[in-house]
Amino acid sequence: MTASNLPPKPDFAALEAAAPESADRRTMILSLIGNLVFNWSNNESLFIYVLMLLLKVDQASAAIVFATLNTTRARLDLIQRLARIKIKDKVLSKELDRLIERFNEGTHMRNEFNHCMYTVGDNGEISQTQSMRLIQTRSGLRFGETKPLDDARIHEMINGMREMAKINRDIWDFLPRLESHCDSHSD
Repeated sequence: MTASNLPPKPDFAALEAAAPESADRRTMILSLIGNLVFNWSNNESLFIYVLMLLLKVDQASAAIVFATLNTTRARLDLIQRLARIKIKDKVLSKELDRLIERFNEGTHMRNEFNHCMYTVGDNGEISQTQSMRLIQTRSGLRFGETKPLDDARIHEMINGMREMAKINRDIWDFLPRLESHCDSHSD
């Protein structure tokens, strides 16, 4: 019999027996992931209002355009292109660019935790993540980066979640200024 390239099958009975000991930490990690996704989704949805103002359409029409584009990147590209021709105020334009840049930084973290494989340690704790992305190196392709889910990484998640919440408030603060600008610069 040849050696398998597969990782060893987890000892599920042992993991389930050990799981109560790490339940609090696991619940905290899952809560952080949930909050990252929650905040990210709310932020992405707010860009419908940016699109609505730039296109000078009603909310339903903006939502149709938004939903027709099947990736976040395509939606933000459309918003940035429209902004280049619609926003005459350079400060306001740069503020929108910065909001999108900050959102994209949060997208990296959200994607990292949404598109990975989680490794559970012997004590039932979530011990690391393995990215589902292929990484090309000089010697070939490697499957995903593995990162420990240690206290430092949890701290990064907490900071990322807080930043996403701040972006949400900043977009809400930006929207009335964009609306005023678009109203005063009618085509």
